[in-house]
Amino acid sequence: MAWPTPPRQIDSPARPAPLWLIPAAAGLLAILMAGCRLDQRYVYHPTPWEPGDWAARSGLPLEEVRFQAADGTALHGWWLEAPGSRAVLLWSHGNAGNLLNRLDLLAAWHARGVSAFIYDYRGYGQSAGRPSEAGLRQDALAAYEVLRRRGIPSERIVLYGQSLGASVAGALAPQRPAAGLLLETPFPSIRAVAAVYYGRLPVHLLLEARYELAAALGRVAMPILIVHGDRDSIIPLALGRQVYEAARPPKAFYLVPGADHNDLDLVGGEAYFKRLLAFMHQVTADPAGR
Repeated sequence: MAWPTPPRQIDSPARPAPLWLIPAAAGLLAILMAGCRLDQRYVYHPTPWEPGDWAARSGLPLEEVRFQAADGTALHGWWLEAPGSRAVLLWSHGNAGNLLNRLDLLAAWHARGVSAFIYDYRGYGQSAGRPSEAGLRQDALAAYEVLRRRGIPSERIVLYGQSLGASVAGALAPQRPAAGLLLETPFPSIRAVAAVYYGRLPVHLLLEARYELAAALGRVAMPILIVHGDRDSIIPLALGRQVYEAARPPKAFYLVPGADHNDLDLVGGEAYFKRLLAFMHQVTADPAGR
């Protein structure tokens, strides 16, 4: 692809524990008691929107979609239709950047005949507001309704979440019908991620966000595919395995050898696309052959 885009940084890690935090654990408790929350620093990493005619610059038939969450927050997304597509991705992206950072992967799916609606959470890209777990859940529900208002039946919709977006999609799945749930580089909870970076320090208590995906999957009855790289330096493979163990069948786990957190498609190559396409085609198959 030849268009200029921001760097392909899809997700950002939590910051490693500074040494001064170790003797200051009591200070953490004092901050907690004071009601301080650090979500905006540790969980969400939106980047500024770069203005431009992105449909023209990308060569993709991007349709701008403006819509609202239930609380009135103005949201922005792109609808990209692939002619003849049966599977439609409802795409909840990771914790960093915005839609622009997903243009190359969006183009790859379009080239393979997959339609997609990708949206920015509140506080990301051109969407208004400030991110929060409750807010992102509202955003996902509103994005789902965008597809339904377009006449797309639930049996064609595949809920697709990347990293933080896996938790967003996983929370949506028990609330709305869909053909399947596709989760890339997921984590079971914010607490589990905090334990990787901060050990026994109760840093998760300083965050309002919980994103308890593993618990949510116990209420999901649709087919699930979990995708993870064995060299993931942001969300270790072991956390992805925990998500898989928590999911109800039918479920499958696809390991991409050699892949880190943000390069599953690049490292996996055509095998990656074939595996995910097989899942999409399987869950959206029309029993009547239409």
